[in-house]
Formats: sequence, structure tokens, C-alpha cells
Amino acid sequence: MRYVIVNKLNNCKLLKTFYFIFTNTQQNITFFKKKKKDIKILLVDDEQDILEIVGYNLSQEGYQIVTASNGKEAILKAKKELPQLIIMDVMMPEMDGMEACENIRKIPELQDTIITFLTARSEDYSQVAGFDAGADDYIAKPIKPKVLVSKVQALLRRLKGIEGVSTSTTLNVGNIEINREEYKIIKDGVEIILPRKEFELFYLLATKPGKVFTREEILDKVWGNEVVVGGRTIDVHIRKLREKIGDDFFKTIKGVGYKIEF
Repeated sequence: MRYVIVNKLNNCKLLKTFYFIFTNTQQNITFFKKKKKDIKILLVDDEQDILEIVGYNLSQEGYQIVTASNGKEAILKAKKELPQLIIMDVMMPEMDGMEACENIRKIPELQDTIITFLTARSEDYSQVAGFDAGADDYIAKPIKPKVLVSKVQALLRRLKGIEGVSTSTTLNVGNIEINREEYKIIKDGVEIILPRKEFELFYLLATKPGKVFTREEILDKVWGNEVVVGGRTIDVHIRKLREKIGDDFFKTIKGVGYKIEF
């Protein structure tokens, strides 16, 4: 009789434990869904079926979806909606994705927005032109829904900042002040506007002047090891930084990577 009572008590405790785990898991799931609902994604493509398929798969994940059918409409929607992520086709009527990206990058409120091109064109020169225009990444068409969702999740993880880098708001190096919170650089009293990835690359190098950062380190800390980018991506961003900040600051270590010297 005593064995039966003890056994029932143990079963009761076990049920309570399962209930606790279940309810907490449900709360966590609700929390993550709520977080996703706060994220807005702007899809830009002149093909309606692409907008519908991509939009459906991402909305099923809980994201807010806004659409536009050309570059001009994308700029207007981006200003109004302030999305965290823009997925944009390159070849479109009225205004193509490259020009739209350049215009969006000039809008201060959208400096932190991640822009990725969704395109069938995978040539190196096309990707370099996209990065020059201010894009953060490329997604090649066609793409499977599950892969697309994983790619979007990886892109959105970049919004948390660069892992392994100091979280202090400002960094002063030489005659340059870097404000990480506002994504702002001031050199000799003059403000320099940089696209998100150029800023993050410059900030990373500036955290340890004189240290040589390997290509692998840069790709991992700035782009994330989940994301595949072209081999010339870092070179393109360094070239743009040299043009905007000064060629003398950046040193190339052949076969290894880059460093900054002030």
C-alpha cells in the first residue's frame, strides 16, 4: 500500500515537471513569435508570383511583409515602413535595384536596414556592382523555401551587431571618432556616412590598430559564418573605405588580410 502511495506521488511530481516544461516552452515559443512580428521585411520584385511565393513563406514564419514592384516604389515604401530587411530584385522597370539601393542608402533612417539582392545573375562583376551600390548580400534565384527562411534568419542576426567586438558607444582613434550606436564617423570635424557593412568593417579594424585581421576573421565577425559571400567582397569594401576615409590608414597584408594604422 505504501509503495502505491509513493508511486502515485512520484507520478504526480513527474506530471508537474512535464507541465512546467510544457508551459515554459509554450511561453518561449510565443515570445519568439512576438519578436518576429516586430520585424518588417520589404520585398521588391516586378514578378508578382515571386512576391507571392516569397511573401507567403516569410509571413508563415511570423514576419511582417511589405511589397513593391519596382525601385521607385521600393524607395517610397522603405521611407514609410522603415523595414529591418529589404530583399530586392536587380532587373526591374522604371528603376532597377542598384539605383534604388543607392537611393535608400542615402536615407538616414534606413542606415541600419539590411539590403540583399534576390537575383539570377551570379557573375562576380554583378555582385561587385551590388556591393558598391550599398548592398549587404546576395540571394541567388531559384531558392528553396527552407533555404530562403534560413538565409533571412542569418541576415537578421546581423542586426544584433558584431560578435566579439567591444560594445562601447564611441571609439576614438587618431583624428577619427566612431559612434557605433549611431553608425556615424567624424574625421577632423566632418561627418562621413558609410553603408552598414563598410562601417562594421572599419569599426572592427579600428578596435585593434596594428593588428592584422585575417580574411576569415573579417568574414566571420562582419558577415557571419552562416553567410556565403564572394571572394572579392572584403576587397570591394576596403577600396570604398580607402576612398572615403583615406588610403594611408589601411594596410594590405598579402595572403593574410588587413590592418589599420593611425
